[in-house]
Amino acid sequence: MKLHFDFIVVGAGIVGAAVARQLAIQFPTKSIAIIEKEAKPAQHQSGRNSGVIHAGVYYPPESLKAQYCIEGLGATIELCEKNNLPFEQCGKIVVATNSIEEARLARLFHRCQLNGLAPRMLTKEQIGQKEPNISGTAGMWVKQTGITDFKRVTQCLLEKASDKGNITFYYSTEVDAIDETAEGMHLSLIQGKRTISVRGDLLVSCAGVYADALIRKQGLPCDFRIVPFRGEYYRLRSRFDTISNRLIYPVPDPAMPFLGVHLTKMIGGYTTVGPNAVLAAGREAYSGLKIDLLEWMRLASFPGLYKLLWHLRGNVVSELKTSFSKKQYIKQVRRYCRYISEDDLLPYRPGIRAQAVTLEGELLHDFKFVGSERALHVGNAPSPAATSAIPIAKAIVSKLIS
Repeated sequence: MKLHFDFIVVGAGIVGAAVARQLAIQFPTKSIAIIEKEAKPAQHQSGRNSGVIHAGVYYPPESLKAQYCIEGLGATIELCEKNNLPFEQCGKIVVATNSIEEARLARLFHRCQLNGLAPRMLTKEQIGQKEPNISGTAGMWVKQTGITDFKRVTQCLLEKASDKGNITFYYSTEVDAIDETAEGMHLSLIQGKRTISVRGDLLVSCAGVYADALIRKQGLPCDFRIVPFRGEYYRLRSRFDTISNRLIYPVPDPAMPFLGVHLTKMIGGYTTVGPNAVLAAGREAYSGLKIDLLEWMRLASFPGLYKLLWHLRGNVVSELKTSFSKKQYIKQVRRYCRYISEDDLLPYRPGIRAQAVTLEGELLHDFKFVGSERALHVGNAPSPAATSAIPIAKAIVSKLIS
């Protein structure tokens, strides 16, 4: 078995898959190792999101989020078209329900324009004409937004990488140690009960919720921690499969990095509502009852967490209420869709969002990279990372080889 590679990519989520594909396109004769701790790709954030292809509605025009999202919108749709992957550019309506939200919506409208989109403001009557089951005092229609299955997109990217390059996969394999020398990168891996040592000239780490852990394993300075937030979704009963023709979003609270509980058309023909955002007890604590003691201690020892929770204490309480009570959860939906009741909420898989938080308790809103001479770590890749994966990969490869 080959144990020395030109490139090593850690993580077979959508960003890691896109990086592997980009490396294979640019360097088809080079060898690439992909290391993934799960038995299959896209088992965490990439396969547990709402499947939305974002258009760039929410992001400051000068940010990497805006740049990568706008480019990623077209790149994702092109990939789907060329490879017969399911997608629909159904558009979204952002719905305001009071005067405060109307003011926020006006600012979002202006931001959309700055980002090169073509939003259209809607009156209360126009919302009802487009979506008879939805009500609000004002709305904004963005036709570019779409939906897909990002787990299938991830698999497609890996297949394209394999078609174009010399790829070796290490599934069910965890990174135990990372050492950088003048000769290259040396990784100690754990695969079942055995230890494997692999070497590479260059390393890219796309570890998602474990991003900070791998930065520290290499001994690089890391002035943030990844704090996991669990997003809880519900699937609506089948009679609501066609409740809306578009995605329906509330106006987000600008103090929070999350977009609020929304109605999402899903590839497969059904509709989900969600997610909320509650602090998770671990990086993979998908169940509210699951507590990883070591992970809990890691979070409890991080001073930035307490500063963050205190600063957002009102939102924290509100989100916890939605987690423990369907009645509180459904209130978020009934603000713009009064036809859905608690009994219409069926179980659906939750997700974990990897959110970077500084020691001062501040949220990192944009993408963040941490590098050394031979390694580049994706430190923070929040939504819209799935939409943006292809342009992110191009930027990563450019940084890596420059």
